[in-house]
Amino acid sequence: MKHFFNAFLLTEIIKGMALTLKYFFFVPQVTINYPYEKGPISPRFRGEHALRRYPNGEERCIACKLCEAICPALAITIEAEPREDGSRRTTRYDIDMTKCIYCGLCQEACPVDAIVEGSNFEFATETREELFYNKDKLLENGDRWEAQIARNLSVDAAYR
Repeated sequence: MKHFFNAFLLTEIIKGMALTLKYFFFVPQVTINYPYEKGPISPRFRGEHALRRYPNGEERCIACKLCEAICPALAITIEAEPREDGSRRTTRYDIDMTKCIYCGLCQEACPVDAIVEGSNFEFATETREELFYNKDKLLENGDRWEAQIARNLSVDAAYR
């Protein structure tokens, strides 16, 4: 009998319409207009790679090749040579972003925080060749995003 009254009075449809009207008029909107509005990004987000420099302008990478060794996708290639003062520096630092799986192991393995994955996720390209990052492109990314990268690393320092 109860089923008959529910079917006759269309209670399910009325409940559904009430729920629709509630969300339409009384619940705040959660959709953002993406290109113009951006949602929050975690400081641990792993996006576009960058090579960092010391405050005096010298590159941080000491050519220890730990990032190359730990990369599960074999996306990093490093060549190094000694300098006049006896320290090593990279002559070639390439990342094939088409192979990279954004695992963050290169960043975790680096003893001097030279290679980092920044919070930039908007780096779409039209050709595959643009996704082969060399040392100059990585240093340029580091210079461009240094303030954001340093802020993210300082926020995350308590958990490292």
